[in-house]
Amino acid sequence: MNIVLSSPQEKRMQDIVEKARSGERLTLEDGVFLYQSDDLLTIGQLANEANMRKNGKKVYFIENMSLYFTNVCEAHCGFCSFRKDQGEAGSYTLTGEQMIAYVDQHYHPGVREFHIVGGHNPHVPFQYYVDSLIALRDRYPEVTLKAYTAAEIDFFSRISDLSYKEVLEQLMKAGLRSLTGGGAEILSDQYRKKMRVDKANVDQYLEVHRTAHQLGLKTHTTMLYGSIETHEQRIDHMIKIRELQDETNGFLVFIPLSMQPKSANAGIRRRNSAYEDLKTIAISRLMLDNFQHIKAYFINIGTQLTQVSLTMGASDVHGTLVKERISHAAGALSPEGITREDLIWLIKGAGRTPIERDTFYNEIKVYE
Repeated sequence: MNIVLSSPQEKRMQDIVEKARSGERLTLEDGVFLYQSDDLLTIGQLANEANMRKNGKKVYFIENMSLYFTNVCEAHCGFCSFRKDQGEAGSYTLTGEQMIAYVDQHYHPGVREFHIVGGHNPHVPFQYYVDSLIALRDRYPEVTLKAYTAAEIDFFSRISDLSYKEVLEQLMKAGLRSLTGGGAEILSDQYRKKMRVDKANVDQYLEVHRTAHQLGLKTHTTMLYGSIETHEQRIDHMIKIRELQDETNGFLVFIPLSMQPKSANAGIRRRNSAYEDLKTIAISRLMLDNFQHIKAYFINIGTQLTQVSLTMGASDVHGTLVKERISHAAGALSPEGITREDLIWLIKGAGRTPIERDTFYNEIKVYE
């Protein structure tokens, strides 16, 4: 009789498989083990099973536009290629009228969301940021304003001497419907110190989202991975937002963002591998059991890898994103936008059903 002895690694993976399939929550140690494992197929299969239980074969996208009122920023984060100093070549701060003129050039009636982020510009008052939303709301009342990161809300609080709640209430009155997920980077104070994340700290980032959720806003959240952080820090990041989701149930989606090099000409060794990108999406799906959606952000990982990720835990491919700038300023090789037809083709090519959505994942149209 032949006796097959499993290695400790195989036994550990089997334990995680059983936990995931039974709905038992994965721990920090489980997540780190998955990152250290080279069994991508098992991890991806588990993540696909988890996603199928939540979303079936539905994959979501939205018709949206990315808008950037200013790239002037007081912060000097070590990874950012978008920011400029006041007066530096290429710096700008648009008025509401200038932004409306830009949108008028690119807008079409299918656009459902404006995705609005920018620099922390201390040379304009908080009212400038309020008025920016008012200008868009008045001109395009049918388009949802998903605007500003938690780090921007913290910055607005500092320059206005208002609380997070007061800042958010003024922005909501101006038309704000949801917060973007940026500014999270890695939720580790050690990481943020080393990477010169010169903006809201871990507690402030979480508190802004907590406050937004308490006010009734549904928000988005991210993780920027692929620089100096450890696997433990990535998993701890996921656990922090998982705990806040347990508390508020206010997050719509988790978005892993693959770090981009500072030069578009950087070689493949300066970028995250496809293996690492897929593993991060899959592990995110397994760790974040209280999130409905994990997004594959095609701007950072490319369209073809996005398609593969739909069988490894992702249920959202973001949107058309007319003229994305932040990742492209950092060397992203993907297109700055994509058509509705190409998104539908991308999703169907993975054997999934494309669902056009609004900001809040209400289904607009199913493409059979």
